[in-house]
Amino acid sequence: MPVNGSAGCFHDPAVTALILDSFVIFGVIIDPIGTAVIFAALTHDWTREEQRQAALRGISVAAVLLLAFALAGAPLLQALGISLAAFHIAGGILLFLLAIDMAFARPSGIHAPTPPEREEARKRDDVAVFPLAFPLLAGPGALTSTVLLIGRAGTPLDSALVIAALAIVLGLTAVALLSAARLSHLLGITGANVITRVLGLILAALAAQFVLDGLATSSLRL
Repeated sequence: MPVNGSAGCFHDPAVTALILDSFVIFGVIIDPIGTAVIFAALTHDWTREEQRQAALRGISVAAVLLLAFALAGAPLLQALGISLAAFHIAGGILLFLLAIDMAFARPSGIHAPTPPEREEARKRDDVAVFPLAFPLLAGPGALTSTVLLIGRAGTPLDSALVIAALAIVLGLTAVALLSAARLSHLLGITGANVITRVLGLILAALAAQFVLDGLATSSLRL
């Protein structure tokens, strides 16, 4: 492995794979386009300024939640006596369930608000925290993935790269939310569902890999 400072780490296949996996997983689970379509439906009668403020607040709250899990997730697991291998398996199963719902374009409590929660959100004056920040952006799937990916990071620099990938995805999500009305009109329900189904297939494969990694790690300890 080259020792040319931080730039040399990108020549390490493991680091490159971690960066790509982080970007794909966060992109699939947070789903900027799908989230923007839901956000547009919840705020269709709001002014553009109200939508902008809600979008930025939601992104900010979600970023704080995800960063907190990135920093405190592993110590919390250790305090609870849960091995990273067990969390890999459980997280992979959770993400696979989410992938199934995405592949069939079904709303899931893992990522999207349930029908009762969506109805409650319509009655609220502010949807920034619920359901935008949680569960649309920082839902169980995203929080679980954050802990899993940070757990795969071998060095502080690797962890920083995972967080950087998360920041990029949240930035793209902010752009999508600020353009929510136009995206919703352009794609429609059918277009959004097609994108969701394709992303669900990708997430299913990544979820299976998490389970296999967890099983491999646990078998080595036996």
